[in-house]
Amino acid sequence: MRRHHLGRTAGDVTTVAGDLVGLHSTDAASVFLAAHARVRKFHASQLENALYEDRSLARVLGMRRTMFVVPVGSVPVVHGACTRALARLERRKTIRFIEEGGVAKDGSRWLRKIESATLELLEARGKATAGELSREIPALRKKILVGRGTKWEGTIGVSTRVLFLLANDGVILRTRPRGSWLSTQYEWAPVRSWLGVDIDILETEPARAELVRLWLASFGPGTLKDIKWWTGWTAGHTTKALIDAGAVEVDLEGATGYLLPDDQEPVRSPRASAALLPSLDPTTMGWFERDWYLGDHRSALFDRNGNAGPTVWWQGQVVGGWAQRTGGEVVVRLVQDVGGDARKAIGREVNALQKWLDDVRVIPRFRTPLERELSL
Repeated sequence: MRRHHLGRTAGDVTTVAGDLVGLHSTDAASVFLAAHARVRKFHASQLENALYEDRSLARVLGMRRTMFVVPVGSVPVVHGACTRALARLERRKTIRFIEEGGVAKDGSRWLRKIESATLELLEARGKATAGELSREIPALRKKILVGRGTKWEGTIGVSTRVLFLLANDGVILRTRPRGSWLSTQYEWAPVRSWLGVDIDILETEPARAELVRLWLASFGPGTLKDIKWWTGWTAGHTTKALIDAGAVEVDLEGATGYLLPDDQEPVRSPRASAALLPSLDPTTMGWFERDWYLGDHRSALFDRNGNAGPTVWWQGQVVGGWAQRTGGEVVVRLVQDVGGDARKAIGREVNALQKWLDDVRVIPRFRTPLERELSL
């Protein structure tokens, strides 16, 4: 609770993103709702300024092929530890799609040509959406047939793949969306001009070790399985990173956990507090083994793919779920008895969230059984 700022203890959103090793950004609303739950007197403009004006935060693809908003100083760590390996795999896959789809015999050469033209145009314009780039580079408008003759047959847009690959290579990134903060129609910009840094500066193994150190400082103690799942690495890579990070083994009620060597003392209990956390919140999604804070409520509060829905927290445990109805009302359902003081505190959080949302309507990208039922 203390390290994840549950109880609205943080003064700014950049601190929150750093202390949680990033805020999940696959669902555009989740970043803002996660910040609202942790930052005192939070306004959406604070996060927008950090992302698009001060640029102390950046939106990148990272752990488990998931979008995160992270402090700019952590971008090279995430890139070196997670994204670089993904970039190699996705490039080979895209070249195969191009050649098998009949777009070009030499998929690698054709792809390099389109990437070069796209990056050159972005550098000239400063920033642009995929649609704007496609209007000036005809090849970006092409569709590639994949899975020919199978039940997975379909098409993918060249612009989608090219921008995805350039982002994975660390040369471009998503910036401000067109529309409100709920929009996902992002503009793209070159990393060097937008952030003023080279993010491809860390070797893979040192980057992995640093990412493990960051995770342990925020989420530790945790198990090998927790860290392996959260990062998306193999067991071997995770074990090597734990060794390189200097992690020490601790006992977790009979299981083996890991902590940083200077973080083995008891932590002072925080004051009693409630929190309404959004779908895909980094705290809810922080561990693979969740029974110690989730209980037996996984089927109601997570979807079948392991994506967390909106949750109600009290004293460091999930005690219910919440949703927003069509008319804007925020409603909760508790899945266990928490007592009168907790219900009052949760009620205050409901009122605060409803007031903050005002006329904004939020529908999670990944919907869970309890959220669907409450939103009716």
